[in-house]
Amino acid sequence: MVYLGLLNYSLQSPNGMVLSLNKGYISAACFDDGVSILKCGDRVFRSFKLISIPFSLSLFGRTLDPLGLPLDGLHKVKSNIFLDIDTKAVGIIPRESVKEPMQTGVLAVDSLTPIGCGQRELLIGDRQTGKTSLALDSISTQLFYNGRCYCVYVGIGQKKASVAKINDFFFGLTSIYKIKALKRLLIISSSSSDSAVLQFLAPYTGCSVGE
Repeated sequence: MVYLGLLNYSLQSPNGMVLSLNKGYISAACFDDGVSILKCGDRVFRSFKLISIPFSLSLFGRTLDPLGLPLDGLHKVKSNIFLDIDTKAVGIIPRESVKEPMQTGVLAVDSLTPIGCGQRELLIGDRQTGKTSLALDSISTQLFYNGRCYCVYVGIGQKKASVAKINDFFFGLTSIYKIKALKRLLIISSSSSDSAVLQFLAPYTGCSVGE
């Protein structure tokens, strides 16, 4: 996957992702909000880069979009290290075994379902059944009682107001989690108003940072 940009735009031009290479033409998806849409015949140039985001410990304590751009009104993340968003998952054999328990803070879950650090758990259910609340409770528990656990919350297709509430809950001036969240919590958000491409990339960005 390669970034694309329009030649007839400034340095702030929208970028895109190549989806297929064909003889005489390419297919690409744009990251912008739809104002500047590529048309058949438009000229583009290669950036010679895979889709990546800057990575450093300063990522934590921030609210970013799937491309690593700030959504919290603060400065951009500066780093010489870049993580490829679309990477091959580590195989089963090279992975370290799950050996450290992790509590969610919800007694019913912790007493019935054994969960370990690094273990994958799927939360499924109908709308308004408390899936997000369980995830946020788990993050709160890790921030207070597990000093080695870094948390990455990825919001896909949610309203901006919902993500803003979560941001205020953890990073607000009166939040009891602020000191710990600034060091060990990252929020990645792709709201319902963003393009489908950004919503598609959001979970990949979260997994890349987490791994």
